[in-house]
Amino acid sequence: MTESHPGTDRNRGAPDSRAVAARLAALSHPARIEILKHLSASNSCCCREVVDHLDLAQSTVSQHLKILVEAGLVRFAPDRQRSRYEVDREALAGVSASLNALVNSCCAANKR
Repeated sequence: MTESHPGTDRNRGAPDSRAVAARLAALSHPARIEILKHLSASNSCCCREVVDHLDLAQSTVSQHLKILVEAGLVRFAPDRQRSRYEVDREALAGVSASLNALVNSCCAANKR
C-alpha cells in the first residue's frame, strides 16, 4: 500500500480534487486576483500597501488575504507590528498545472 500526502489523490499522487477546488475558490473573486497581481510584482507587501493599491477598506483586504493564505496561495510572515505577504509561486503553479491537466483531460475525452 502506498502512502498519500494530504491533499493528493491516492492513486496518482495528483492534487486532490478538493484541494484544487479550494484553491480555485480562493481565486474566484476579482479583488483576490488583483491582490495576487500586486503581490507578485514585489517580493512581499504589508496589508497597508495592498490597501493603498486597491483602494479597498483595510478590513476587506485583510479578509481577502486571509482567504488566500488559508488556500495556501499566499504566505505571510510577521514583521514587527505588521505582517508581510507574498505569493506562494509554487502553489500557484500547481493550480495552473492541475487546471491544465483537467482541461486537457476533458478535451481529449471529446476527441474520442
